[in-house]
Amino acid sequence: MSFADFKNKSNSSLESLQKKMENMDKTNNYKDDRFWRPELDKAGNGFAVIRLLPAADGEDIPWIKLYNHGFKGPGGWFIENSLTTLGQKDPVSEMNSRLWNSGIESDKDIARQRKRRLSYISNILVVSDPANPQNEGKVFLYKYGKKIFDKIQESMNPEFQDEEAVNPFDYWKGANFKLKVRKVSGFVNYDKSEFESASPLFDGDDAKLESLWKTQYKLDEFVSESNFKSYDELKARLDAVLQGDDRGGETTAETDTVESTPQTSSASSGEENLKSFDEGADAMSYFNQLASED
Repeated sequence: MSFADFKNKSNSSLESLQKKMENMDKTNNYKDDRFWRPELDKAGNGFAVIRLLPAADGEDIPWIKLYNHGFKGPGGWFIENSLTTLGQKDPVSEMNSRLWNSGIESDKDIARQRKRRLSYISNILVVSDPANPQNEGKVFLYKYGKKIFDKIQESMNPEFQDEEAVNPFDYWKGANFKLKVRKVSGFVNYDKSEFESASPLFDGDDAKLESLWKTQYKLDEFVSESNFKSYDELKARLDAVLQGDDRGGETTAETDTVESTPQTSSASSGEENLKSFDEGADAMSYFNQLASED
């Protein structure tokens, strides 16, 4: 696709993304220097301005959606990507459904503890990063959770009639995102984060925008089947961790959003650390870290 075609396509991209978002609900991310995260101070606060970028050349959507699991059983840790990311059956989700539908409240608690963690990955341009100014003007991958995605969704589908729908991923009609991170009751919180008014990136300079577009990362690799174990491999690992018992042992829960209190057991070795685990974190690396500390 030429850059001129890409620019013309942007006029209809908001409607297209809105439709894809409506239908979205019918990996193994490794840590590398392509990923950016805001640096927090000792109080747990952080600030940066980023610009969400459109889909890379050859891709249709400017984000990918990932599910994974991280919990501990009597046989060790289960830290794996969920096949539900690919729209396939996953043994942990099947187990959780059985537990949830048993009608026993304690089974529901276990299912909550072992639920999927949701995250997204997008390309961003770092506009301002006071803690690390060397990042400014560079393209990175950014992993974020439901709270930030909700804000993206709200900008594209505003609640009130006097608000204009904005495609925050658009070079010309998008908007910078002020990322404001706070610690609230021990948990990382993004509630004060907000989009600025819509404005063209680089003042609409097509030469600069085309150069930027060519440096964006492909996202499809994160949902490649090579990053996921097969159903049988996951089932064998799950049986080993739970020692053949769906209800087996204590678990360390993952959190769906950082604003909700995680359902952890008293034996959870990572209970205190979960409070500082923010939704933009690499969940797989985080749970691997807990496992190594056990």
